[in-house]
Amino acid sequence: MLNEQRIREDTPGVGHGLVFLDSAGSSLPPRVVTETVIAHLRREAEVGGYRAANERLDDLAAVKQSIATLINATPASIALSDSATRSWADFFYSVPLGPGDRILISGSDYASNAIAALQRARASGATVEHIPSDPTGQLDLDAFAALVDDRVKLVSLLHAPTNGGLVNPAAEATRIAHQAGALVLLDACQSAGQIPLDVAELGVDALSATGRKWLRGPRGTGFLYVRPELASAMEPARLDLHSAEWTAPDDYRLAPDASRFEFWEHDVAARLGLGAAVDYLLALGPDEVYAAIAARAEYLRKGLAEIAGVTVRDLGIRHSGIVSFTVDAVAPIEVRDRLAAQDITVTVSHRSSTLLDMSGRALDAVVRASPHCFVGFEELDRFLAAVAEL
Repeated sequence: MLNEQRIREDTPGVGHGLVFLDSAGSSLPPRVVTETVIAHLRREAEVGGYRAANERLDDLAAVKQSIATLINATPASIALSDSATRSWADFFYSVPLGPGDRILISGSDYASNAIAALQRARASGATVEHIPSDPTGQLDLDAFAALVDDRVKLVSLLHAPTNGGLVNPAAEATRIAHQAGALVLLDACQSAGQIPLDVAELGVDALSATGRKWLRGPRGTGFLYVRPELASAMEPARLDLHSAEWTAPDDYRLAPDASRFEFWEHDVAARLGLGAAVDYLLALGPDEVYAAIAARAEYLRKGLAEIAGVTVRDLGIRHSGIVSFTVDAVAPIEVRDRLAAQDITVTVSHRSSTLLDMSGRALDAVVRASPHCFVGFEELDRFLAAVAEL
């Protein structure tokens, strides 16, 4: 059972009047994360960045091991990066595409992914198509099965969208895609740290995630998982002297595993902080943390649904820790700002971030509340009371 008081004590940002409901944006880190980052920055100031990094080589390697433990992978299948978007793009831009090939993306996909798909289609002659949603809002598996054929080279699945509490059936969709021979790239940016991720059960070919959201790591961190057989066969779109070795005047040799998707230069302190964040989650017990997040989100959904003039906008059968809503006659940005004046932190998801989904529902924006396990239920009640007074 989680020691919620201990978790709050471990989190410097809570307990001072702040109600923090934006872990889907950039969460409050536990103290060990900030201390790890600051300690390394101080060491760099004392001895220089190269020596400081060399002193932490074992710890840097352990970051991959911790992530591998969390998602049931091997360290060799993990590539570290500076964001989920970078990780996603590093794989996406490395998949060969040509005229007549098809790219399928989720209807609730994030703008960065959709823009990249459109760019690659323009350059390669491939086409971009959208996977329909069923009446609940999640991926329509029957329609997806009818859509997939041997021309589909890559399917970009969104596990949990940024603008609501939907969780897509990723494992089921992956099985359908693989029957047609397509690769599956799962965007787990909003699921890593709050929803169980087992790459063996999911079956995906690649998975991208960030450190700054539900994992509670530093900004500027992320990771990419690539199925081992694929990692040793793919040629990344970009290389440097870390991802490959210059072996002859006209030749090079790729790194043997997923590290071929990494670049040499990186923020060592931030990566150590990411490792500290994942280790903190592992020590707490991921399943208990996931359950605590889900309980808080469901508490908010029920509470918001009881407030006159408030509409909960979450779709899907299975829900994440994201709760989206609108308030009659009060613009989402105004809701955010009026709550901020009471030291309650939420954010706004705009139509341009998830264009297809929001346009289909005739929504310009929604308010997004995303409670982590360090948020107390009395703080959730304070938030609900504030919304009721808007």
